[in-house]
Amino acid sequence: MIKHLALRIAMRLPSHIELDDLINSGVIGLMDAIEKFDPDKGVRFETYAEFRIRGAILDELRAQDWVSRSVRQKANQLSRTYAELEQKLGRAATDEEVMKTLDLDREAFYKLLDRVRSISVLNWEDITGRERLDGTRGEIPSDFWKGADPYRDLNLRRMRQVLQQAIEALPEKERIVISLYYYADLNMKEIGDVLNITESRISQIHTKAVLRLRGKMLSFLS
Repeated sequence: MIKHLALRIAMRLPSHIELDDLINSGVIGLMDAIEKFDPDKGVRFETYAEFRIRGAILDELRAQDWVSRSVRQKANQLSRTYAELEQKLGRAATDEEVMKTLDLDREAFYKLLDRVRSISVLNWEDITGRERLDGTRGEIPSDFWKGADPYRDLNLRRMRQVLQQAIEALPEKERIVISLYYYADLNMKEIGDVLNITESRISQIHTKAVLRLRGKMLSFLS
């Protein structure tokens, strides 16, 4: 389980990130899961352990701060551009509209997408709170997460609703890629085979989808 999760995350990271470091972080997450698992919550250990392992790996990546400041700024700019355009247009913005707004030609635009691609591994977890597309957290009951704060629970429910609406508003191909990658658990190559598109193109589609969703969620939170 640890190696599988680490490999899936590593596929979207720069080559200098060591897989062994991710696996070591995953081991710490597994130990944490063993220590804190409560069978009385009605959750399968495998489900809880996967959550803890993934969280430990992503926390380690954040702690390393491996994404450069310039890449973060570019990703933020793209997310804001998508959010502002789509609020103005009342629909998903096209590549051409985003390129015009940013004064980029097609080649520069796709190079920019490739440049910010690796940050989407963190953005998806951040904007979803590690939730599934249906607004749930796998097999983990909602009361496991919400604690005793009804106001926080209300905000989480609203956030899930906004996210679900944002996913439904994605262009069809982006929505399919998000569904196949995060819900059907296919990798980029497998999705490319399904859609008859190159793996690199699938990666760009995935990045655009995450940037759109991130922009919508940031607008909601602000």
